[in-house]
Amino acid sequence: MADYYRLLDVPKNASHDEIKSAYRKLAMKYHPDRNPGNKEAEEKFKEINEAYEVLSDDKKRQIYDQYGEEGLKGGAGAGGPFGGFGGGFGGAGMGDIFGDLFENVFAQGGGRSRQQRSHRGSDLKYETEISLEDAYKGIKVPLDVERTEECPDCGGSGAKNKDSVKTCPQCHGSGQVQYSQGFFSFSQPCPECGGTGEKITDPCEKCGGQGRIRRKVSITVKIPAGIEDGGVMRVTAGGDAGTRGGAPGDLYIQINIRPHSHFIREKRDLIYECPVPVWQAALGGEADVPLIEGGKTTIRIPAGTQFGKMFRVKGKGMPGTGGRPRGDLLVKIKVEIPVELSARQKELFQGLADIAEEKATEKENPSEKNTTGNVSGDSRKETGFFDELKDDIKGILKGKKKK
Repeated sequence: MADYYRLLDVPKNASHDEIKSAYRKLAMKYHPDRNPGNKEAEEKFKEINEAYEVLSDDKKRQIYDQYGEEGLKGGAGAGGPFGGFGGGFGGAGMGDIFGDLFENVFAQGGGRSRQQRSHRGSDLKYETEISLEDAYKGIKVPLDVERTEECPDCGGSGAKNKDSVKTCPQCHGSGQVQYSQGFFSFSQPCPECGGTGEKITDPCEKCGGQGRIRRKVSITVKIPAGIEDGGVMRVTAGGDAGTRGGAPGDLYIQINIRPHSHFIREKRDLIYECPVPVWQAALGGEADVPLIEGGKTTIRIPAGTQFGKMFRVKGKGMPGTGGRPRGDLLVKIKVEIPVELSARQKELFQGLADIAEEKATEKENPSEKNTTGNVSGDSRKETGFFDELKDDIKGILKGKKKK
């Protein structure tokens, strides 16, 4: 059995505002749009919606507090407090059934037992795409949003004038019609007026009696620096207009960040693959690295740097939201092997290969070394060749050709 209070992480004496605040926080966290393909998040989202539906309703909450989840099923089993009576009510909650029963007692004379029902407008979702540079510094994005708004001619009433609004002849203004079944009476929204209790004889020409019109509006959304790909922003009251004075829905905007030509983003860190010639990786040197804010920085590459070696440049990543510090720039070395070699380059690489083979032979035949541990005979010739080779490689790095 689900514990609705635990699902929303609120105490049993929580106020309506506390319950609503907890629900909104969890709904944003587990919303399917923010967790695509995550079945666990989807089930969690359903559970917190079920919990909020009960705890936000005073009648349902009272029954739940007294009888638990079974009490809300209206006789779905013998375990409920009203077991045995629920089969013929079409799934209506017992709180609603008894509430409607007493309301109908007072609605018999044609008087209205409740205020006209208002409905909150629908939430809307839009997507927009920005660059990584825009996400770094923050940006204001103009959006054209199509939504429903209150009709300016009738003020949302749907009627051409006040005289056009008449009391519904079927429900006599109550918005409900009464049905009897066995020992019980229950009510449902009036099919004639849709539960409003009113009939419009002369509808507004502009909205056709709907009280709302659909139009495209231009808004500007301020996207904060550091927002992540797929992040969702909410514009309160930016959705569809409510009906009969109901609050408007909200507008949710999903921010998609375009792939960057240089950087790969991981949360607040940026990764840059730095191309380095094979001779520079072997001998060491410096490399220029671009920055997301523009310009560049220089890193030192030690001799013998291997492919995939990572260097960290502190504080040069993406800014953090909510006061978090800026991330780092991670420079990943990508050693480049030349494809087309000149005759001189082939000679140099062949020289390296020959030296590598000679050293391998020396390891296999240590007897060729003298008693001092130094390589005998041709070792000076080898060393001289390597120095010459090293100078040649440095000359290539500097754009010079040794003659």
